[in-house]
Amino acid sequence: MKRAISYLLMIALLVVVGCRPSAREVVILSTNDMHAHIDQFPQLSTAVERCRDTAEVILVDAGDRWTGNAYVDLAEDRRPILELMNRVGYDLGVLGNHEFDGGQALLERAVRGLNFPLICANMQSGPGAELRPFEASRILSRGGLSFGFVGVVTNYGPNNHPDGHDAIFEGLTFTDAVQTAAELAPTLETCDVRVLLSHVGLERDREIARTGAGYDLILGGHSHDRANERVAGTLITQTGKNLRFVGATTVRRGADGTPELTFREVPLEGYAPDPEIAALVASIKANPELRRPVGELTAPASRTALALLFAESIRSAADAEIGLYHYGGVRLDSLAAGEVPLVEIYNLEPFTSKISTIEMTPQELRRLIVTKFNDTVKPSESHCIDLFCTVPYEVITDGRDATDVRFPTLEEGRRYRVALGDYIFKTYRDVQGTGGTTTELLVTDALLSHLARGPWTPTEPEQRIQQ
Repeated sequence: MKRAISYLLMIALLVVVGCRPSAREVVILSTNDMHAHIDQFPQLSTAVERCRDTAEVILVDAGDRWTGNAYVDLAEDRRPILELMNRVGYDLGVLGNHEFDGGQALLERAVRGLNFPLICANMQSGPGAELRPFEASRILSRGGLSFGFVGVVTNYGPNNHPDGHDAIFEGLTFTDAVQTAAELAPTLETCDVRVLLSHVGLERDREIARTGAGYDLILGGHSHDRANERVAGTLITQTGKNLRFVGATTVRRGADGTPELTFREVPLEGYAPDPEIAALVASIKANPELRRPVGELTAPASRTALALLFAESIRSAADAEIGLYHYGGVRLDSLAAGEVPLVEIYNLEPFTSKISTIEMTPQELRRLIVTKFNDTVKPSESHCIDLFCTVPYEVITDGRDATDVRFPTLEEGRRYRVALGDYIFKTYRDVQGTGGTTTELLVTDALLSHLARGPWTPTEPEQRIQQ
């Protein structure tokens, strides 16, 4: 029975990625936003090797290789994910914004630990930088075809760099990713296939295609979308997050000799794991301290319920009246009922964030929430509840934009002590109040302290949108 299932999976892979034993086609296999989710690497290894048996393969990654799994994020220089990617045999990658999370020195050491190059055209290193510049592009040859790759990373944070605190990017400058990608496309004119390896998000990938730059293919990341579409003649793809899928772009020569591209998304679940890679993953996760229970959930917790847990935990730790936390800072979509191991706390909050405090009136809170709801810098985070709070509020809109916020339990004109994550405090616009400071209290410690009080029953936050 197992032999029959294995045979069927092999046939399914060949059909999905377009590999035929009778034709040595070229298949570009792509991943993005794996965020150190290493459990699927044994299946990825099997899928890649099966395709290599029947086609010429280029294996690439579109950024955010870590931040999301404590087994990797707490390891020296993020070595587990580097070793796994080396073993599977990646050919090329681009920087993601989370590659910068541990600072430039760590990223520089990690780059030296890779057996494949990273490219990034829109980052420059200047005085004070610890990170050396990257190649803007790279040309690879497979199956008699030349593939030209340009790489870009998002620079659409509040201070013209990827998301993160300003100190991380000292000495680095970033040019506009859309403009840079368009300007460099002509340098690939002699290549048979022109590819943009992009970590800027689906909306900006579409912008790049609409510039008429002439890329045949954009392999994207950052926005965690699942995409397979054509815009202005450019094939744009993305495979979600956390290594649930691998993208497979099959390249064939058309009747006139021009390369023809088709894309399929290949689910990794169900593929037989590579035994050697599975053993390596098991050794990485053999850490009894990270498996130690630190709390208990009486019911499953959604991501929004977890956001409220963050807000209440930091409020209590900072002895504040109001706790405020952002949706993007909660890095798990849910937690199951039952015991919570320590590793899940670091997976929930992998950034070593600190707690900030500030005195704010309801009017100042209102301004912050309205500004974020109407965000034009990060449209993917706008027109939805992004800031979750320990006190209820209702966003009033005109059908699209926020015009007001109602706080049924707060007293207008009074100042309240507010605890919030330092990422909000340092990077969100319109954080106004008095006595603002960042403490030495870690968000992870606040979560651990809160859960240690006894079983936690998840509840949903009382934030609403009213049109």
